[in-house]
Amino acid sequence: MNFTDVIANMNSFIQNRRIMFLEKKYSFVFSRIIRSFLITAIFLYSAINSHAQNANASDTSQFLTLRQCIDYALQHQPLLNQSLINVSIAKTTNAINLSGWYPQVNVSGNLTHYLELPTAYITNPANPTGPLVKESTGVKNTVIPELSATQAIFSPSLLYASKSAPLLVKQAEQITDSTKIFLIASVSKAFYNLLLTLEQIDVLKEDTVRLGQNLRDAYHQYVGGIVDETDYEQATITLNNSKAQLRQANESVVPEYAALKQLMGYQPQKQFNVSFDTLEMRHDIAFDTTQQLQYEKRIEFKQLQTAKDLQRTLTDYYRHTYLPTVSAFYTYNYEFESNSYSNLYANAYPNSLIGLSLNLPVFTGFSRIKSIQRSKLQENLLDWSEVDLKLQINNEYTSAMANYRSNLYNLELLQHNVEMAKRVYFVVTLQYKQGIVAYLNVITAESNLITSETSYINALYQVLSSKIDLEKAMGIISY
Repeated sequence: MNFTDVIANMNSFIQNRRIMFLEKKYSFVFSRIIRSFLITAIFLYSAINSHAQNANASDTSQFLTLRQCIDYALQHQPLLNQSLINVSIAKTTNAINLSGWYPQVNVSGNLTHYLELPTAYITNPANPTGPLVKESTGVKNTVIPELSATQAIFSPSLLYASKSAPLLVKQAEQITDSTKIFLIASVSKAFYNLLLTLEQIDVLKEDTVRLGQNLRDAYHQYVGGIVDETDYEQATITLNNSKAQLRQANESVVPEYAALKQLMGYQPQKQFNVSFDTLEMRHDIAFDTTQQLQYEKRIEFKQLQTAKDLQRTLTDYYRHTYLPTVSAFYTYNYEFESNSYSNLYANAYPNSLIGLSLNLPVFTGFSRIKSIQRSKLQENLLDWSEVDLKLQINNEYTSAMANYRSNLYNLELLQHNVEMAKRVYFVVTLQYKQGIVAYLNVITAESNLITSETSYINALYQVLSSKIDLEKAMGIISY
């Protein structure tokens, strides 16, 4: 190597070092700029996010779980709130019916002006043994303000009101409980139905992606002269069908959200998304099928028992209507009398009285006896209603248990089908790319895969729905 080459190598080395130095320098500067930009962006994002959270602190969460949807419905659903108001109405009605036990105080007044005074025949003081003498009595103007008070001591109707009051409140509360049970079951089913559609959309999206790849493969196979034009056309047809199903599923989400909002009492103009964990839902399908049916847990059975208690109370009331009604009364009159209006209030003549009032029904045209007979017949109707209700409950329980077991078994089989269908589709796709099988095999494998995945999703939500029906039939839905 000569001197010139040495100089050239040194210059090249110096130039390379200079370039490396400049690259490190600008890289360091560039990294500082990027770091500063990221820090600024993080602060800006935090500030905006904090402001958004403060601004929307009172808004409903965008993502709602099933439990949150149920809790929202239990607070805002119109029918449930009407039931709660009916409980308050029942309590207020009882207070009105029981008010008869308190003293009843009234104030009244009468202003009387005689156009002609009453006539009376009295003994003639001058001739006591002679004929009676006609004479006008009283005064022309009379004002009598009256204060009266009565106190019930015993009354069959008030006694009936006292006994039936707690039963009427219980009846209203059981109607509210029935509404809650119906609401929880309906919201859960609507929630699961919406999730079913959302899961189907995800499956159809994956299917569309796969079919798009198949279309590209078929096109390249066709361009390469490996297959004819029909494979490409069949791939196009299959992809278009999948797109149509995806569009239909996307459109059906809107009315399903509307149905869920109606059940929740959610404002239509506001939007929310459902939040769910498929794995957690897979664990929620478990149910202890060894539990025995207990009729008394059903809210309908409880309502019927309350209705029977009310009817027996009514029968007792008719049976005791022969008892007297006893009450005490007090009256105070402050009477003013005068023949001229100018002196009407010059003098007062007060009077007062106190006493007991008794009303004893002696004969009522056999009304009491017939009322007792009618009430007992109504009790018999309720007894037969109980028999019919038990048959209905047993039928619902048997059907719900059978559906749950069959759907659970179906779910386990379909889960294996999905795994096998994925494996078959993967193998057939590779074989088609290698020219071993026809495209019809790919279509069949793809059809089996999408059918298996869709069937599995349907089976999962059928199990969840049948579990709700089973819990409702057994009367164990908690609220």
